[in-house]
Amino acid sequence: MDTTAHAQPTARRVGGLAADDYGREDDRAPIVLLHGLTFDRTIWSGLVADLQAVDAGRRVLALDLPGHGQSEEQPSYELTDVPDQLHRAIVDAGLEAPVVVGHSAGALAATLYAAHHPTRGVVNVDQPLQVGPFAALVRSLAPRLRGPEFADVWQIFYASFHTELLPPAARELVRSTCRPRQRVVLGFWRQLIERSPEEAFALIDDALAALDKAAVPYLHIAGDEPGADYRRWLTQRLPAATIEVWPNSGHFPHLARPDLFVQRLASTASLLSSSDGLIQ
Repeated sequence: MDTTAHAQPTARRVGGLAADDYGREDDRAPIVLLHGLTFDRTIWSGLVADLQAVDAGRRVLALDLPGHGQSEEQPSYELTDVPDQLHRAIVDAGLEAPVVVGHSAGALAATLYAAHHPTRGVVNVDQPLQVGPFAALVRSLAPRLRGPEFADVWQIFYASFHTELLPPAARELVRSTCRPRQRVVLGFWRQLIERSPEEAFALIDDALAALDKAAVPYLHIAGDEPGADYRRWLTQRLPAATIEVWPNSGHFPHLARPDLFVQRLASTASLLSSSDGLIQ
């Protein structure tokens, strides 16, 4: 198999979202990549190049989330609206039941997407699904996030990424692709700020119930140990979920250990239905 013919992406617009489209359609499960809040699709480019070296020609669609990168502005950025926006893009790109890979807020979007649309598997990169503690933090900072202190307050979140754990090139990639925009950040976090904790819990619980019912394979890669309580909570709601901890990799375990991450992506190639399970 030619390892270079499909290594370069085609930049295109699908369903109103900007995308890099790699590879070709075949019997391997296609992959959709969703970056985290404030980033864009270019953060995946090195990883996709590495994937193409070991899984040549694999169809991969890296999307800019609404309001990010080169994607169009939106009237609002409700997290619950994102799955349908993604579905329009995925259908426009001609993909059927992809493996959806998301980092941080992109993993929330991937989880909600898979709860409502055909999906062969989900890879969650360092996004805890117990959103209560994070929602409480965001609500406590909401007045400052809405005002002129936004840029300063954002540094609290950036510091929590622990980019000092990354190799220098990856650290620079994170720095150079992070473009926090107040309206977009507040739009994605609006439900966490304005709705009750019970509503946030219900949103995730309903999604996990749908994934469990559909037997969607779910891999959660964490940059640090999530704790026994979280493991118990997730496995009760999604018994088939697999949690992998890649210690000392901070919020970007996929950039801290790219070779291992590429192995995990390559292992999803044979997912033919939601009952096949993620290959270990």
